Amino acid sequence: MENALLPTKRIESIDLLRGLVMIIMALDHTRDFFHIDAMTADPLNPETTHPFLYFTRWITHFCAPVFVFLAGASAWLQRGRKTKRELSTFLLTRGLWLILIEVTLITLGITGDIGFHFIILQTIWSIGISMIIIGLMIWLPFPVILTAGLLIVLGHNTLDFAEAARKGNVPIWWNFLHSPTAVPIGGGRILGIFYPFLPWAGLMMLGYCCGKVFTSFEAPKRSRILLWMGIGSLLLFVVLRLIDRYGDPLPWSTQRNGLYTFLSFMNVQKYPPSLLYMLATMGPAFLFLSLVKGAGGRLAEIIKVYGRVPFFYYILHFYLLNLIHIILYLAKGHSFSEGLKGVPGLPFKFAIPGEGYNLAVVYGIWIAVVIALYPLCKWFDRYKKEHRNKKWLSYL
Repeated sequence: MENALLPTKRIESIDLLRGLVMIIMALDHTRDFFHIDAMTADPLNPETTHPFLYFTRWITHFCAPVFVFLAGASAWLQRGRKTKRELSTFLLTRGLWLILIEVTLITLGITGDIGFHFIILQTIWSIGISMIIIGLMIWLPFPVILTAGLLIVLGHNTLDFAEAARKGNVPIWWNFLHSPTAVPIGGGRILGIFYPFLPWAGLMMLGYCCGKVFTSFEAPKRSRILLWMGIGSLLLFVVLRLIDRYGDPLPWSTQRNGLYTFLSFMNVQKYPPSLLYMLATMGPAFLFLSLVKGAGGRLAEIIKVYGRVPFFYYILHFYLLNLIHIILYLAKGHSFSEGLKGVPGLPFKFAIPGEGYNLAVVYGIWIAVVIALYPLCKWFDRYKKEHRNKKWLSYL
């Protein structure tokens, strides 16, 4: 039976990996808020960046795909605690809830704009809509879900050719599906579609199907499967990137030296996530899940706390970052009213392009924020364990 080995407790390696990517994620957002070039330069452009800045941005590429994939795997793991109908209802309602939180709490936490003049659809929206899709698809046979996920992840970059032929002039429904954009929605407001959902939904489908690996195989065989998934993903990435004809719309080129050529080679598209982007990030994630056996030790236990309350941590870290951002903005001599007014054309309040700090300060703020949030995450983790019967907690 497929659920014969269904875990009776949380899988520690999943919590550890999720905790790591949540901590790394905060680094990217800290850079967005505080780095001097955050709003004026692309940290991944090998012609203008430097290796440390490039690394600071690139390492955070792991966060969204790993989180989306593990959300799919977690949906499969819940099959042992819920009937199919209960699981479908949960995924549908939680997906709607996540979308609501994205356009309200998270948009406010990112922009600092109480007037909601720029509404954001990014990570949480993509997870929400993907959960709704999975909630509908779990009624289908497993091979159908797996095939759909593979077709989307491996094939969605064929849409790049249609977009190029139309020079990006696509209908709005296509923007939601595959092409990021910002569109006016009336009342002086703009909707920023940063995470078109199609590739993310495909990745979550594969995560859901991969959950079966954790429930159907003992640890040694599971590790071997994940190991080959990781090796296969990285090999396919290298082959396709060398061919440079399919899998990513951003070609790489020879730069001034070998290091910067490598940076160009690794500069893959996140918006939307290309096949090569997903291979380059999920390959190491599979290797991690394969090779990490025990997840003990004090540091691992601390990291797993963030992995057990990721959504709670996600919301809090934006508000703490924005609070620090506002305080530093005012400390520079700007007024509160000036900050609320903002800069024309910029969706973020209390921000001025070109005003910011070097990477040393960015890293310091990042570490301080992660440490500051630990006691709250620890408390909420304990609260969830002590109140497992409260169903509303599963939505946070």
